Amino acid sequence: MPDAIVAEGLVKRYGALVALDGLDLRVPQGSVTALLGPNGAGKTTTVRVLSTLLIPDAGRATVAGIDVLRDPRALRSRIGASGQYAAVDEYLTGSENLEMVGRLYHMGVRRSKERARELLERFRLSDAADRPVRTYSGGMRRRLDLAGALVANPPVLFLDEPTTGLDPRARLDLWDVIEELVAGGTTLLLTTQYMDEADRLADAIAVIDHGRVIARGTADELKTLVGGDRIELTVDHADNIGVATQALKSLADGEIRVEPGLRRIIVPVSDGSQALVAAIGKLAELDVRLHDVGLRRPSLDDVFLSLTGHEAEELVNGGGAAAEFETAEGKSR
Repeated sequence: MPDAIVAEGLVKRYGALVALDGLDLRVPQGSVTALLGPNGAGKTTTVRVLSTLLIPDAGRATVAGIDVLRDPRALRSRIGASGQYAAVDEYLTGSENLEMVGRLYHMGVRRSKERARELLERFRLSDAADRPVRTYSGGMRRRLDLAGALVANPPVLFLDEPTTGLDPRARLDLWDVIEELVAGGTTLLLTTQYMDEADRLADAIAVIDHGRVIARGTADELKTLVGGDRIELTVDHADNIGVATQALKSLADGEIRVEPGLRRIIVPVSDGSQALVAAIGKLAELDVRLHDVGLRRPSLDDVFLSLTGHEAEELVNGGGAAAEFETAEGKSR
């Protein structure tokens, strides 16, 4: 599968601040790649460079086969973008906002009106088409903003934290729209701080810290960074923590972590459900009662905290994390 987005060695400085420090990124055509990272890691700067809003100090990039630096005018007709805040005119109606975008793309009056109607229906905004946007809810404004990014039916779409500030229902609605777009062949680069959003939508995830991609892969591949399965159990009484910990050592595939205040014991294991059954049996023999017990897998929250905490410096300096957790597509190139 060809790459719709390619970035190589991107550097962007703001005085002494280095926003991008040799960033490399590839997004296969017709897929979703999510950029994760703490505030200031370089996510938004990456999107702005790739969407021609910023000129990098070094490096190169192509989007939809077009060189970002050599032909930005041609590229703008091939991409759509939606930022963290809905870029709509609140004094115009929903229809007028989309028609205006169509006219800016030189689509003509008739086609702009037709496209506005199509998108308003697709985003379930037809009933509010003739209302001023200032009367829209936050979720409605976000959907209208995304509709505006799709007026020219671009093959590549950039979404910078598109669900920030939305309520859970509005987020789910927007996720459905995004999944529909990608199913239709759109390539999407998504920045987000919501781990569940990346887990659901992304085919691949790139973790950025200090302006570099420090790890990349599928959600499952990245979760292996913080280990495999683990048994998490809570004993009924703090006096049983020591007995339970000692009993479970033979099952542990790594260091057991104890959280005394919560009476919780976390045991990394390699054989999942079999280890869980054995653990429950051992504790029953010792008459250690459990308040809660379960088999857990690491979450993307665990990955994020692991990679962008103190370990992030080690990964950047080591230089091998990004290569080690490339996606299958990356390995085949």
